Amino acid sequence: MKDLFWLDTGTGRPLVLLHGGFLDHGMWDDQIPALARRHRVIAPDARGHGRSANAAEPYRLTDDLAALLRHLEAGPAVLVGVSMGASTAVDTALEHPELVGAVVVSGAGTSEPYFTDPWTTRVRARWHAAMAAGDLDASVEAFTLFAAGPHRTLDDLDPGVVGRLRRMTRGTMSKHAAGEPDLLVPVRETWERAAGIGVPVLAVNGAADSPDHIGMAERLVRTVADGRAVSVDGAAHYPNMEHPELFNEILEGFLRTL
Repeated sequence: MKDLFWLDTGTGRPLVLLHGGFLDHGMWDDQIPALARRHRVIAPDARGHGRSANAAEPYRLTDDLAALLRHLEAGPAVLVGVSMGASTAVDTALEHPELVGAVVVSGAGTSEPYFTDPWTTRVRARWHAAMAAGDLDASVEAFTLFAAGPHRTLDDLDPGVVGRLRRMTRGTMSKHAAGEPDLLVPVRETWERAAGIGVPVLAVNGAADSPDHIGMAERLVRTVADGRAVSVDGAAHYPNMEHPELFNEILEGFLRTL
């Protein structure tokens, strides 16, 4: 575990906060102290993100998380994830179910996403083109547009939130080079297997997020045996950052039902 970074604070039921792609554990700064008053909060940086080392061999994010939970003797835990982190949480419920007590997702379904919405496909194309060209500034700006969603601009958001997102994204993107090998091994048949997830699943979606992101999270909660969804107005892909107090309240309410 020496090549992975994580925070581990508080006592009580283990609660694991899983950040979005190209971000790091800092996206949970408004959750960690609040939740650590009643829970053991674990917030890792995924491999290749933040303060964790880049991959040197093929890996799966779910296996990294499972190894960390076993190392910390922290299972079964409640996994809370946004975007990529949500995908990792769902994969872990499929691949390592003994380590998972409940799942909270935001803006994602499983690690096999699909995109059909015109705004989302346009932003993704712009971001991928910038990454392929090795243009860090353009990559950061294009990726950060997901924070606004299709109905707003970044100027509509709290500048502090946008600044934090840009800093984290730049920090992680600058660890990588255009054309480096992608060693991430995909988890397969996740949608086909999702109905077998036997723990409660809550989706907390930003109402201003793209239809694709909201749709995948809602499909997940319809697919599992015990799923429910709530919406946060005035937030897009990162509701925990845009409306932290409301997000924390929703999360604490869910935890009390477990």
